[in-house]
Amino acid sequence: MEQVAFQEILEQIKVLTDDQLCIVGQLVQEQLEPTEEVHKRREFHQALLASGLVKQIKSPSSTHNVERPLAQVQGPPISQTIIEERR
Repeated sequence: MEQVAFQEILEQIKVLTDDQLCIVGQLVQEQLEPTEEVHKRREFHQALLASGLVKQIKSPSSTHNVERPLAQVQGPPISQTIIEERR
């Protein structure tokens, strides 16, 4: 791959949304996994669909990798408010 094309791809990745980054990450992981393993997993998913055990196969969520900023709350801690409201 040309270095210029590679640099363009890196620049384009920087402007993707979190959802788009997850999809790109999954595609990259598939490319890095051994082909036989990917093929076996797809066959397994197709067998589950064909048997009716599942209606659809969802991609693994990678939201656990995304760091989200903490919400700033004014006043007493939320846990204290919950305890007081239960009384």
